[in-house]
Amino acid sequence: MVERLFFLQLFCLLFLLTCVGVAEGRKNHVSCPSSCGHLHDIGYPFRLKSDPPGCGSPSYELLCDGGKPMLELGSAKYYVTNISYANQTISVVDPVFVDDKYCLLPIQSPPANLSHLYFNVGEHGALFANCTGPIDDDMYRSVPCLSSNNTFVYVVVDTWEFFVKSFEPSCGFLAWIPMPADHVTNPTATDVFELLKEGFTLSWDVGPGSKYAIILADVPECLERAKSKFANLTHSEGLLILPYSLVKSEVNFLNCMNDRLSSNHYFRYAVAVVVVIEIAQLLLALWMLGRFVFAPISLLILLAYKLWISHVSIDIVEKFLRDQQMLSPTRYSYTDIIAITGHFREKLGQGGFGSVFRGTLLSGQHVAIKMLGNSQFNGEDFINEVSTIGRIHHVNIVRLAGFCSEGSKRALVYEYMPNGSLDKYIFSAKGTSNRPFSWDKLNEIALGVARGIDYLHRGCDMQILHFDIKPHNILLDRHFNPKVSDFGLAKLYPKDYSLVSISAARGTIGYIAPELVSRNFGIVSDKSDVYSFGMLLLEMAGGRRNVDQMMENTSQFYYPSWIYDRLTQNNEIIEINNNIEIHEVESKLCKVGLWCIQMKSSNRPSMNKIVEMLEGDMDNLQMPPRPFFSSSQQISARQSCMQSTSTELSTISEQED
Repeated sequence: MVERLFFLQLFCLLFLLTCVGVAEGRKNHVSCPSSCGHLHDIGYPFRLKSDPPGCGSPSYELLCDGGKPMLELGSAKYYVTNISYANQTISVVDPVFVDDKYCLLPIQSPPANLSHLYFNVGEHGALFANCTGPIDDDMYRSVPCLSSNNTFVYVVVDTWEFFVKSFEPSCGFLAWIPMPADHVTNPTATDVFELLKEGFTLSWDVGPGSKYAIILADVPECLERAKSKFANLTHSEGLLILPYSLVKSEVNFLNCMNDRLSSNHYFRYAVAVVVVIEIAQLLLALWMLGRFVFAPISLLILLAYKLWISHVSIDIVEKFLRDQQMLSPTRYSYTDIIAITGHFREKLGQGGFGSVFRGTLLSGQHVAIKMLGNSQFNGEDFINEVSTIGRIHHVNIVRLAGFCSEGSKRALVYEYMPNGSLDKYIFSAKGTSNRPFSWDKLNEIALGVARGIDYLHRGCDMQILHFDIKPHNILLDRHFNPKVSDFGLAKLYPKDYSLVSISAARGTIGYIAPELVSRNFGIVSDKSDVYSFGMLLLEMAGGRRNVDQMMENTSQFYYPSWIYDRLTQNNEIIEINNNIEIHEVESKLCKVGLWCIQMKSSNRPSMNKIVEMLEGDMDNLQMPPRPFFSSSQQISARQSCMQSTSTELSTISEQED
């Protein structure tokens, strides 16, 4: 035991001797003050090329070119403006900007990795790009003085790593040069050139030398005396007073070092040695105690914990995320979400699922972040979103950029849709003259939604049923192109499954298919999404909700029945309201919608057939059969249902017929 203890002491001392040896090696560097231009007393670690051998470090060599101090970085030379030995920084500037010149490209970009000097962490810089055409992006600042008729020169202010990842395909790299740390927010091209005249700063981390090197010749002798003292005490008194023996031997070592050293200036090094030994002894004591006492107890606790954890169910969300290692969306931490949203500064909306906030990624891309609240499906809606939308890419499906699952904090990161949802446009107009969209644009939006749903049904390896198609879940991008969103109620099924088994109705009242409430209307299948899409088409065509309690005329309360009667009265010119004629596109949307909301699911067309109907001419579109039992009965039933039912469906369990 004694030999083992002093082996640890020797190890600690050898470690200290190694550190001191490194310091002694640094003492060989000699500082020979020299000057060049405005720099006086150029000292260690820097040296001039003309200095004698042994002065400074060859790795930090400066040139004196015509009275101007220059620093070589790779094959480029930079003018040295200042050296701060206290902060260990050197400031340099590209020579093209020294003479107050404007609108010149840097001579050459500094290398990304330097062997002895280094850039500050997260250093921003000016990146010059030569593009074949104009770039419509706020990040790219045009430099007209460097551009011509055929080439367009832009400058981007950001980090090197980010720029490489987001470089436009039509642009070529010209140069990159660091900028001052406190750069102007959102600088113009003129600001960039002004900042480049200030240069940039590099740092070094070489120490000043070993001026505090200690005399090591007496350490082994004092260590042997302390070892002998420890052995005598433990031999005469036994191991029961082991801590007392250790302390006495350490005091003996300190007294020996104090007597041997000519000055107490070096006594602190001996104290450092003892502190290291003390830590080693404490670790040794803890190791002995843990091996014979805590180890058996810890083993029993571990076995009991393993037995208990095997009977505890794992959180379904985390289990799902572990099983899906190849998910394409990025997984963010909750601190990332806070940073992206700016501490949830800008709120976009609120729903039963939680809240939606606007955020900005490091790339500058805007995103919409849905913070999920307490889910009534115990994480099922979160899994549905990630497993469905996270795997698909379609122009009419909203893209999931990432997600967060950290304890009870769960969030979904979507691409940002600046024009919001479709419902705020189709229900806002008072009369057909105030419609925000033309009929051609409305048909284009309907066709885009149909293609997106058709892709969910037929374009993926697994058939995806949305179960919640409604105007609120149709988002519009900056060009008003529609994208289907909100897959919280979605289900995945093999394509060859003709029967979908669900035990509860799901969806929103007014858009939910009849077979989801009662199997008397047919089986649950992709035709359930067709029904919801049909109700959406009718609302888009009429510019009002299908069930409108504000209508003064009771016959107009249920719009699908009302428009069906008008379409069947006269096939030529039909006046609906205020002597406004039915437009051809409106008539087509209504007919397709009436085909989609047939009560029997087998009578509804598939989504690919609906796409063909929307793409075709009105002349080839036949009038569907009445999708209701009778006009008056249906109105009465719908009115009673709407007055007694909340907006969201509750869960309905039903036996299969």
